[in-house]
Amino acid sequence: MKVSPYLALFAGVCASSFAATLIRLCDAPSLVIAAYRLSFATLILLPFALLRSRREVRSWTLRDGLGVSASGLCLALHFALWITSLEYTSISSSVLLVSTTPVFVGAASWLFLRERASAWTVAGIALSVAGVAIIAVGDRGSGRDSLFGDLLAVGGAVTIAAHLLIGRRLRQRLSALPYVTAVNAVAALLLLAGCRMASDPLRGYPGRTYLLMLLLALFPQLLGHASFNWALRRLSPSFISVALLAEPVAASLLAYLFLSEAPASSAWAGGPVVMVGILLAARGEKKMQNAKCKI
Repeated sequence: MKVSPYLALFAGVCASSFAATLIRLCDAPSLVIAAYRLSFATLILLPFALLRSRREVRSWTLRDGLGVSASGLCLALHFALWITSLEYTSISSSVLLVSTTPVFVGAASWLFLRERASAWTVAGIALSVAGVAIIAVGDRGSGRDSLFGDLLAVGGAVTIAAHLLIGRRLRQRLSALPYVTAVNAVAALLLLAGCRMASDPLRGYPGRTYLLMLLLALFPQLLGHASFNWALRRLSPSFISVALLAEPVAASLLAYLFLSEAPASSAWAGGPVVMVGILLAARGEKKMQNAKCKI
């Protein structure tokens, strides 16, 4: 059965929207949560990758290995920065600011990858970022450390943008399963090393916390990020980044339902703007794909 990349991306966004709420419910340091999330995901994927992709992995070049390592480093930094930001600022601000990824992806795609975007996609990015700004402004200043948390979330946006761009190049020649497994493994090892350096213990937490970290691996990580990486071979990084802007809207709603953390009133104004931007970007992506098919 042929799966639409748009459907896969939609499922991934829905799964990823639960991440912030699950993280807030965990009783463990941020680096530990990130390390377990990536470690569980790697352990789940590894048997399938070994069974189906050993021959392909053996054919990887040194350049492929370095690219996968760089992608894994960016992913580790993304989770370390973003999950830590949730300690200092609200879910709404954190998820919204980490969703500024399109700004960095768009600039880097033009500067380094020389990729052209349609006018519809550019308009969609601009409108989506405007919607994020409307929501973020209303949620700023919630505490003394909110600015630090905001900066960490923006750092998370920069690093996930780099991860998407590296993945875009690698996924043109590497299959999804070995690529995602290897990237998660690199990120997990780096985060485990980070826990050791920070003297954060990996044991001694409530059973409920381990279960929550497993759920983070199963849904936001495997269903969410794996869907994004699978879609990278079929959709542009710019469009995927814009689609991820639906996550702040859903994450804010989940935070309200499960944590009683209500978003700012401006979220109701910014949310529809974000969604319209996503629809415009989707239109631009389809036009670009149709144009390529006609060539």
